[in-house]
Amino acid sequence: MGKNSNFDIVYREEVRDWIPLGRYIFFQRREEYGGGYWLGQVYADWFSFVVEEPVSLHRGMQYLISIKSNEEGIMKFDDSLDNFMLTSE
Repeated sequence: MGKNSNFDIVYREEVRDWIPLGRYIFFQRREEYGGGYWLGQVYADWFSFVVEEPVSLHRGMQYLISIKSNEEGIMKFDDSLDNFMLTSE
């Protein structure tokens, strides 16, 4: 895939010798089983499904974009809570 993308597509009948750790993978399903793709992420000793059901390539890419946008802001400190106080009701 693209140089900056963090996903690959494995098409039916395709074999991969190695997939980088942390990479998201779309596995294409056979048409007789409904088509679409399984989307998951590769770890050192296992594969984790990111979505629990087969998805279209478009829906899967939208999901990856939302994951990426959430990851970018996750470590930002919100300093606007200077006057935060707990109150009892």
